[in-house]
Amino acid sequence: IHIWDCLDTITEFLCFSLFFQLGGCGILGVGIWLAVTQGNFATLSSSFPSLSAANLLIVTGTFVMIIGFVGCIGAIKENKCLLLSFFIMLLIIFLLELTVVILFFVYTDKIDKYAQRDLKKGLHLYGTDGNIGLTNAWSIIQTDFRCCGVSNYTDWFEVYNTTRVPDSCCLEFSENCGLHSPGTWWK
Repeated sequence: IHIWDCLDTITEFLCFSLFFQLGGCGILGVGIWLAVTQGNFATLSSSFPSLSAANLLIVTGTFVMIIGFVGCIGAIKENKCLLLSFFIMLLIIFLLELTVVILFFVYTDKIDKYAQRDLKKGLHLYGTDGNIGLTNAWSIIQTDFRCCGVSNYTDWFEVYNTTRVPDSCCLEFSENCGLHSPGTWWK
């Protein structure tokens, strides 16, 4: 009876580790797909251009795959050292996530101010050569969230040096609708 309990535990652990590794493969795959098809999609930060959604997914997926692999091999080989390493890595990830959440809540105001300043800098790259990913990201965000700019539509006035906004800011999309009056734009 003791051997069957042990096998059940190993099987459950192996399934968990395999699921963890497959999740990492999925995240990595989406990251590679984004990198290949969208360039720097969702690189809204001009200060950190390598901090794109694609790059974050690739790095995260790789780490998750490695950790899942360690767990799978540890369960298959019944190696206590690998299983302990797997547990320690999961514990470290949990503690890092907890630390990030705590720091986020402690520094919410500073993070918000920095993010707004950095996003406003990123507006100046909208529609420029080599920034199709950023342009697409801003257009999608403004269309989906029915907003315009970082704070409001006046953020775009500095970018264009005139009272106009991108067409993705328009309440009803049409060609060059961003040249019309503010009453036709998202706030």
